[in-house]
Amino acid sequence: MSFWDERYSRDDYIFGEAPNAFLAANGHRLAGYRSALSVADGEGRNGVFLAEQGLDVLAVDASPIGLSKADRLAAKRNVSLRTQCLDIAAYDWPEARFDVVAAIFIQFAPPVMREAMFAGMVRTLKPGGLLLLEGYRPEQLSYGTGGPSQLENLYTEELLQQAFGALEILALESYDAELSEGAAHAGQSALIDLVARKPG
Repeated sequence: MSFWDERYSRDDYIFGEAPNAFLAANGHRLAGYRSALSVADGEGRNGVFLAEQGLDVLAVDASPIGLSKADRLAAKRNVSLRTQCLDIAAYDWPEARFDVVAAIFIQFAPPVMREAMFAGMVRTLKPGGLLLLEGYRPEQLSYGTGGPSQLENLYTEELLQQAFGALEILALESYDAELSEGAAHAGQSALIDLVARKPG
């Protein structure tokens, strides 16, 4: 059993059933958009939220157990959610396919893989499309309340500005906040949020 299958093979939702707070706070930005990709969506809390906003959502993840729970959560909330089980490192990021890309705490990726993922997110956004990304900053290592233990997997404002320089950055914010997102994300956390739009 893979690491993520093992984490998700429990009755409750390890990150909770509610959407990520940053994503929910930016729900007003989704008006007028039609399609969304939820990257490494795990048990589906964020993909389901996007579907609840009226978007046609594809949730991708490497864990079939996580995606099975995502399907159950979508059914519970009476929304439609498409899921695809895949190795995100091998995803083809179809060009100009999605209006919205949500990438919430996807910091399992080391730098080379992350660079390819970020480039793929830009490519798969339609002109005028919206990127919503949240992650942990290096300061998170001292909190130990979630996220990776590898420093190189964490985000800085400079890293995100460089990675998404082709996009119009609408908001980029670093701050500390108390998270309460299931058992796996709980406590004071060093966060970084990015909202960006593809020109055109």
